[in-house]
Amino acid sequence: MKKKQSLDDYLSQMSSHLKEFHRILANEGSICWQVGNYVEKSEVFPLDIFYYNMFKKLGFKLRNRIIWHFNHGLHSSKRLSGRYETLLWFTKSDYYTFNLDKIRVPSKYPGKRKKNYIARNKKVSGKPSGNPLGKNPSDYWEIMTKEWELGFWDIPNVKANHPEKTLHPCQFPIELVERCIFGFTNEKDLVLDPYSGTGSAMIAALKNNRKAIGCEIKKKYIKIALNRVKKLEDGKLPYRKFGKPIHIPSGKEKVAQIPKEWKQKKLKNF
Repeated sequence: MKKKQSLDDYLSQMSSHLKEFHRILANEGSICWQVGNYVEKSEVFPLDIFYYNMFKKLGFKLRNRIIWHFNHGLHSSKRLSGRYETLLWFTKSDYYTFNLDKIRVPSKYPGKRKKNYIARNKKVSGKPSGNPLGKNPSDYWEIMTKEWELGFWDIPNVKANHPEKTLHPCQFPIELVERCIFGFTNEKDLVLDPYSGTGSAMIAALKNNRKAIGCEIKKKYIKIALNRVKKLEDGKLPYRKFGKPIHIPSGKEKVAQIPKEWKQKKLKNF
């Protein structure tokens, strides 16, 4: 059985990778670094905290810390079950691509108007206070029109019944990457995934008229990634539609109902 790598060894190994990413990234480019937690004997070490210092020492600038929430995952018996991971959006400089109008959301109060006050030596009154394209999203996103507004990304992770599922144990949903691509890149830009796995980031880029490069050391994943790209080109790739609402059980499904055994046990204990 392979021995688990220590946190210090892992971070030391990744340090040299980050230096290369800084070297090759365009000055106006971004890095979206998605991480969870390192867990040792039920003690949690939030990886985004460690990575922030590593990126900062290289000169990267943190623009947002985004929460990716999902409802399904491994359960824990000694602590609360984890249901989110963190995505850190870094830029290399102060001159970076940010397509705000591509990710605006409908205003909650579009009819709100400006009150009487002086702005730039001009009296402003009665005019709409918002933007006709919608408002600026925060870093807490839920389901597309609402997710950009809240800054909290509620996107199902790739589990057994997900249409994108492959044999990769830690597969990203395509939609997670698409949101970064819409906001932080332009069409024809080059997107690099240095740990591409089965190609979800490359597919998200190609699907939205970007160029893509992926790096992967496991041949079985490379083979799957190439097959998925081919299916995308042929219009046959299964994937979860961007912005699709999260399924909410109606209570009629069998798996959403309380088992008979539990009901009987509750009556006996009453």
